[in-house]
This record gives sequence, C-alpha cells and structure tokens, in this order.
Amino acid sequence: MSEISTYDGQPLPFEQLASAIAERRSTYGRASGLRIDRAERGEAWSSLPYQSLFVGDTETGVIHGGVVTAMLDESCGMAVQLALDGSRAIATLDLRIDYQKPAKPGLDIKARAVCYHVTRSIAFVRATAYQETEDDPVATAAACFMVGANRSNMLRDRQAHDVPTLDAPEDDSGPFARSPFARCLGIRVREDGVLHMPFSQRIIGNPVLPAIHGGITGALLETTAIVGLTRELGASTRPKPIGLTVNYLRSGRAVDSFASVSIVRQGQRIVAFQAQAWQEDETRPIATAFGHFKLRQAEKD
Repeated sequence: MSEISTYDGQPLPFEQLASAIAERRSTYGRASGLRIDRAERGEAWSSLPYQSLFVGDTETGVIHGGVVTAMLDESCGMAVQLALDGSRAIATLDLRIDYQKPAKPGLDIKARAVCYHVTRSIAFVRATAYQETEDDPVATAAACFMVGANRSNMLRDRQAHDVPTLDAPEDDSGPFARSPFARCLGIRVREDGVLHMPFSQRIIGNPVLPAIHGGITGALLETTAIVGLTRELGASTRPKPIGLTVNYLRSGRAVDSFASVSIVRQGQRIVAFQAQAWQEDETRPIATAFGHFKLRQAEKD
C-alpha cells in the first residue's frame, strides 16, 4: 500500500498506521477484548469475543444491545482513522443503530465498518455487526464523526495505563439482577426513576482527555429506555429494541452520568421514545437519543 503522512510529519506505511490503531484503542475497547482483524484504507473488520457478562437478560441469554452499540461505535471510529492520516482526533457526532435480530449467546460478534466519504471536518461511516455471516446481520449502523474534534491524539499521545477488568457484581434483588452488562457498567436506578452510571476507568473511550466511550453513553441511554418504558407501561416483559439514534452534544467527562426517558408516542405494538443523558447539569445534556421499541406482550405470533 502507498505511504501516507502521519502525526509526526514523517511518511509511514499504511500497515504501521493500522498497527498503531489496533494497539491504541479505547480503554473500554481493550477491556472488552475488541480487536481489529483486518484493515484496509477506510475499512475495518473487527471482532468481539463472547463473554457472559455481555448478556442483557439472563432469562433469554440475549446480548445487551449496548454491547453491540459500543462495538459498532468503536469499529466505525477505527474505519475513520484508517481513512485519515493519523494526525487528527475524531469524535462521534451521531450514531444510528438498527437492530435486525438478537445476538446469540455463546457466539463472537464481528463487524465490518466502511468510511465511505470524508470532508474537511466530517467523516461518514456505515457498519454491519454479525455473528456467522455478514449477509445475516445482528445490527447495522450509520454514523457521522467530527474530524479534528479536539487537540488530543490517541495515536500520538500514548499514555501507559492498566487495562481494567470487566466484571458483573452479583445483585439478586436489584433491578438489574438479570442484566450482567448493566451491572458491569455500575448502573443504578434512583428513587425518581433516573438512571445513574458512576464514572469508572472501564467506561473510558479516549484515555488522553479522558472522556467516556460514546458507545457506553449509548448503552446507558438504551438501558434507561428499557427500564423506564417497562416501568411506565407496566409491561410484563421488556420491550424489544428496533432502532436507536444517538446524538452526541458534548464530551462525556470523567464524572458520573445520569439519564431519563419519556414516551413520544405509543401504539399497540410500537412505542417511540426520547432519552437524554447528562452529568452535572440536566439542562446541558451530553447526548440525546430517539428510538423505537416493540412491545413484546402485543405479539400475536
């Protein structure tokens, strides 16, 4: 492959840039085991080995949608980096996830992300998550990234730090007794129904700033929607995610995060919702989300 200019101003073979991207992923990405398997200009193939703590509901064994969201967010980011020269920081502006089917327990999740267009300040990406074949996807994604988002550079400003261990503390009586991944993120439900995600090293995306992983913020918003809608609708079973669009408004700093949800429209089978996540000031959200869930109890088949 041709040589490109990288962050130190010296020509660097593409293979070395790809290697740097593979080695210097987000803190959460490294902790989760996410790896890049193949790299081409503007394209990344990645895989996430199965872990039992990725489960969203132990009754069904289905993988938490937030796991897929975080993987697709980071995979898209790697594709953007592979389309650039390694000199500029990137940040997710928006991420749309469409869930095709539940991820099967026990199987690894794979993804292919393609950065198909780049302007001076914006990069556009498409991605597919699957388990057995790309023609049978678990979810698809479309995302926009800001190019030159800040002065940090994860490829250049490498800092030595330990990779945290992911675990899911047992809590047989709490609201997330059946959701190991929610417990892994430390999510709790306050008395007023607001969800609280304490800051920890395991949820860091950019360790240089540091900033919370955008995919984890998406996971918080999705979890908030599931918990809030189940409670508000009095549903006997949790709703099934159909699609989720997350808009990132500002960087999630190294402090606790909170999230709430409200119903926009409810039908017999589908409910539309909007959610927002914030940190110290509820009037200044770090991200908002809009999505649709299917009400399982309304299913006829």
